[in-house]
Amino acid sequence: MDRIKLRRAVARTPLAPIAAFPKRLRTVARHDAKVLRRSARWLLTSREHHNYTYDLTSLSRNHLAWFVSVVCDIPVKQVRAYLGEIEADDGLRQHLLAAIAASDRRGLADKEIRYARRIGWYAIVRATRPTHVVETGVDKGLGSVVLASALLRNAQEGHPGRVTSLDINPEAGYLARVAPWSEVVDLVIGDSIASIGALDRPVDLFLHDSDHSRAHEKREFDAVEPKLAPGAILLTDNVTSTNVLAEHAERTGRRFLAYRESPANHWYPGDGIGVAW
Repeated sequence: MDRIKLRRAVARTPLAPIAAFPKRLRTVARHDAKVLRRSARWLLTSREHHNYTYDLTSLSRNHLAWFVSVVCDIPVKQVRAYLGEIEADDGLRQHLLAAIAASDRRGLADKEIRYARRIGWYAIVRATRPTHVVETGVDKGLGSVVLASALLRNAQEGHPGRVTSLDINPEAGYLARVAPWSEVVDLVIGDSIASIGALDRPVDLFLHDSDHSRAHEKREFDAVEPKLAPGAILLTDNVTSTNVLAEHAERTGRRFLAYRESPANHWYPGDGIGVAW
């Protein structure tokens, strides 16, 4: 009996799992070895303890371009131009490097500037030209600066806008406190639900990126709903953990899509973008 016939014969017996075990073990070992190498490299070279930064794989970046293209109903070629725009912004990159180096928190931030899925936020803002963006959860302010950069580009083209950035930590947002980015950022310190309730102008784009508990995420979307401008877009940075925005979209008659990123050369499996529109 040749090897192929033998394998097929064994596959029909109770011995099949035992016979397949060595091959399955090698597959798992190769996968785990790759993760361990990346984890060890990160432990030795990175300073970050949360809100990890990384580049996207080329495949993941391409999927992100198509995701934004569908949501914003614009050609994918235009989306790729927006993604390239933020990645090639040397002024922004130099500002971030200088701000990190001068910060009291520089020991917890990497020197490399990597935006990951935030380039998708940038492209959505460039494509939709919102007058008022609201984000909850600021941390260092990397996302705030990315949003502000898109708004500044829009303003150069005759479509000005501002971003209201909400965080409960008074030390949040140090990356967004330098002109010209600070000129379009309103940093508000306080509880996000109360801050949303105090908003005095319509919201064109809302991004949840604060307390990622399911209950708090739902409270934010419920709180912002009466503040939204017609045609507003809702984003969540929590889409890989909860179905809150999808449920909100269904309840309010919106469409919903989710994108999950794939980090390049990082142990972290990545996060994603959920959008309702």
